[in-house]
Amino acid sequence: MSEAASESRTNATEYTVSEISGALKRTVEDVFGNVRVRGEISGYRGPHSSGHAYFALKDDRARLDAVVWKGTMSRLKFRPEEGMEVIATGKLTTYPGKSNYQIVIDNLEPAGAGALMALLEERKRRLQAEGLFDAGRKRRLPFMPRVIGVVTSPTGSVIRDIIHRIKDRFPLHVLVWPVRVQGETAGAEVTNAVSGFNALTWDGPIARPDLLIVARGGGSLEDLWGFNDEALARAVAASGIPVISAVGHETDWTLIDLVADVRAPTPTGAAEFAVPVKADLEATLASLGARLKAAVLRNFERKRQAARAAARALPSPDQLLALPRRRLDEATSRLGRALSVSVDRKRARLQGQRLTPATLSRRMNEARTLTGRDLARAQAAFFAIVRERRARFSRTATRLSPAPISRRQKLQADTLATLARRQDRVISLRLERLRGQLSQAERLLTTLSHKAVLARGFALVKDADGAVIKQAADVASGMALTLEFADGTVDAVATSGAGEPRPAIRPAAKAPAAKTPVAKTPVTKTREPGNQGSLF
Repeated sequence: MSEAASESRTNATEYTVSEISGALKRTVEDVFGNVRVRGEISGYRGPHSSGHAYFALKDDRARLDAVVWKGTMSRLKFRPEEGMEVIATGKLTTYPGKSNYQIVIDNLEPAGAGALMALLEERKRRLQAEGLFDAGRKRRLPFMPRVIGVVTSPTGSVIRDIIHRIKDRFPLHVLVWPVRVQGETAGAEVTNAVSGFNALTWDGPIARPDLLIVARGGGSLEDLWGFNDEALARAVAASGIPVISAVGHETDWTLIDLVADVRAPTPTGAAEFAVPVKADLEATLASLGARLKAAVLRNFERKRQAARAAARALPSPDQLLALPRRRLDEATSRLGRALSVSVDRKRARLQGQRLTPATLSRRMNEARTLTGRDLARAQAAFFAIVRERRARFSRTATRLSPAPISRRQKLQADTLATLARRQDRVISLRLERLRGQLSQAERLLTTLSHKAVLARGFALVKDADGAVIKQAADVASGMALTLEFADGTVDAVATSGAGEPRPAIRPAAKAPAAKTPVAKTPVTKTREPGNQGSLF
């Protein structure tokens, strides 16, 4: 029974994973070669760096992965967004790398106007909550702009209508920023245009506009969808230049219409809002000029009549000068008599006080008496000042006599001698203390010096470089050594190294009776190291 079961299992066809994946891919693509799928976009984050977009279509019970290649993304009429309900046209295929299936989208369109309207209402509520639609933040348009910036398509009829209307009403300088007004990139291009106009300076090579017009012809909700872009609405709200929105017909409404400072029903109406009629202005100026001239003439006439009325109320010049003239005549008649009387009075006074030698002598005596009295007073004052100054000088001389100065100098000399003796004593004590510290340091150095160890019969072994050799393992056969004793140093050569057998030492031959002088190895005195540590 087990053998039969084993044979039945071996009759099944074996497939590789790649074969199964390929068979499933062909089956799915053959059966679902072209499908239309309705669902809600989920997980959309925009195109990747490659230009492809990956997301999912879902409903309340299932989820389908989707991909839009770069070429298809550029042909879409609107930009996909998270939560948008769409109808996708394409073909189903499998992805063997994850064992799942997906739809490759060739065309994407909104699932009716209801979905777009729902998305538009949601954006509208969010922007309105931020206050971008408030009437208080909208600005008045300049009455007579010098430069007008127009953001629209350069090939459509809209720009021609705007330029024609401005030329008819009030010709001025118009700057056109060409953009696409339909398609996926329309919103981004219009946003860049509004920001670009605001980036211009007043004194730059391109004059900054005083007014902006964002215009487009009529169309369906999908055609005007680029003007419902949230980024465009924020750019218009943040614009430093007043903006007129002229998108679509009078019945068409977009987000930019609610954010702009003024909404025009048509592009032609935007041009009419932007500039006044030059002929009307000229007529108004002529009328105002005529009214001003008439008012000035009437004012002059009224002032002239008031001056005449005031002149009639004033008296004549003869009446005004009659009283002063009479006073002058009376003063003139009295002046002659007054001069005669004054001359007679002065003559009589001079005759009564005639100068004689006696009069002069008397006056000279009086003057001599007064002069003598003043001289006596001056001498008395001078002598008093001299006595006061002499007394002051005496007091100062007494205070500055030599006796107090000598006592002061003696006191200072005694103080200086005392300080000198104290200084000598302090210096002697300081030197004695330093001399004791030096003697103690010298004894400590002698105690710790390696010379004391060498004096007890030890030797300090160094190599040719002067380094201390502490172990026998550091000595090699034939190595030049220096042996330092207490009374000097001796050069030596090692006859064996570490681990080598020592050469046999032959007994020394008996020395002859007569001693032969042997040349001694010169002893080299070495400088004592400043701070020598332990030897071993």
